Amino acid sequence: MSMCQALLQEFDSEAKTTRRVLERVPTDKLTWKPHPKSMSLGALALHVASSPGVITGWCIEDETNFAGQGGPPPPSSTEEILAAHDESVKKVKEMLPQIGDEGMQRMWSAKAGDQTLMSMPKAALARALVMNHWVHHRGQLSVYLRLLDVPVPSIYGPSADENPFAART
Repeated sequence: MSMCQALLQEFDSEAKTTRRVLERVPTDKLTWKPHPKSMSLGALALHVASSPGVITGWCIEDETNFAGQGGPPPPSSTEEILAAHDESVKKVKEMLPQIGDEGMQRMWSAKAGDQTLMSMPKAALARALVMNHWVHHRGQLSVYLRLLDVPVPSIYGPSADENPFAART
């Protein structure tokens, strides 16, 4: 199995789990923040929904310049967040095979104007940011849900609200 095929297989599994978490985001709480320095629930959920497609787009490039880029407007509904997730998943599944294993060995750099912020092989970008960064923020989102007393789905095993391994009666 190629590196890209293996990453896509893992991505597909994580995307299904992520969608289950995003489905729980209550539209009426999108502006809620656990702390003044924190992202709002809606901003975090949209970040979780969109980041894999955006970051995989960086893998297509050899260099991404971040000077002056702002974030997207806040979402207005859970449906908008789910649509962003579905579009992001579609983009990843289209772009990763285009990059291919050979392309994953190429270098990528993040820049702010003329300043290089970081450089790494595209395979490391895909692992560190497409996957690890995404899963990190999904975990953060599950904490937001818990703080709002929204049932948290099973992610890598049972949650306090959902146990897929429990005996069915």
